[in-house]
Amino acid sequence: MAATDDVGGDAGDSGESVWVAEVQLYGDVVLRFVSTGGYDGAFLPGFEAEDGVRTDETFGLKRLDHLVGNVWELLPRANYVAQSTGLHQFAEFTAEDVGTVDSGLNSLVLASNDGNVLLPMNEPTYGTRRKSQIQTYLEQNEGEGVQHMALLTDDIFTTIRSIRSMTRFGGFQLMGRPSDAYYRELPGRLGDALTPDEYAQVEELGLLADLDDAGVLLQVFTRPVGDRPTLFLEIIQRIGCIDEKGAQEAGCGGFGKGNFRELFKSVEDFEASLKMS
Repeated sequence: MAATDDVGGDAGDSGESVWVAEVQLYGDVVLRFVSTGGYDGAFLPGFEAEDGVRTDETFGLKRLDHLVGNVWELLPRANYVAQSTGLHQFAEFTAEDVGTVDSGLNSLVLASNDGNVLLPMNEPTYGTRRKSQIQTYLEQNEGEGVQHMALLTDDIFTTIRSIRSMTRFGGFQLMGRPSDAYYRELPGRLGDALTPDEYAQVEELGLLADLDDAGVLLQVFTRPVGDRPTLFLEIIQRIGCIDEKGAQEAGCGGFGKGNFRELFKSVEDFEASLKMS
C-alpha cells in the first residue's frame, strides 16, 4: 500500500514544496520517502528552525541508526517490504545465535544500497520454556510495530552519563547492568579493540560491546518508554570502518550479535519483575 502527497509551503518558505510517498511496512508503521527537489528549509515546508537551541541538549545524539520492528512472520513480511521498497537483505540472525535457554527470536536486517537505511525485523520463536519477548511485545502492542529505535552517538560515555544525570528528573531508565562474568569475559572476545580505559568505562556504565571483522559496537538499551513492555530506545556508538572518503561504513561493528543473549536475559528479568509470563 502506498500513498503520495505534495507538502506545500507558505510565504515563509517561498511557496516551495516537497513530494512525500508512504509505503506500509507492518502494523500501522509506514516508511516515508521524501523528495525535496530544490527545497532547503530546516525540515519540511511550514516548519521553522528554533533560534538559540543548544546542540548539547541532545546529549551528543546524532541521528537514527536503525529502526527495529517486531512481526508475527518474518520471511513473508521481509519479502513484502523488500519488494515494496527496493531494500535488500543485509544480515540475519537465528534463535541459535540470539536466544537464551528460555526463549528466542529470528531476525533479519534490510538495508538500502548505500546502507544509510537499516530496518531489522524480528519474529518470535515457539516451543521454548518461556514465551518469547517478541510474542509478548506483539500481544501488548496489539499487533506488529516498532520494537526500538537505535540512536547514534560519537561518544556513548558522555551521552549515557548525561542521560543518567536526568533520570531523577523523569528521564529514561536504562536496562539492567550485565553480569560481572560478562565484563570478565569481554577482553577475551574483543582483545585490543578497546583500550583499558574504554573497558573500564564500559563496565562502569553497564554498556554492552561487540565487534565484527571491521569495527566495534558499543550499545545500551532503555527500559520501555511507556507503561507496557513495547517501545524502547537503544543508544549506540560505532567505532572504525572508515572508508577512503573518510566516512564510516553503515552497520560498522554489526548489530550486537554477541550481546543478544545478554540483552534477552535483561529483558526476561525485566518482564519477570512485571510478573509477565
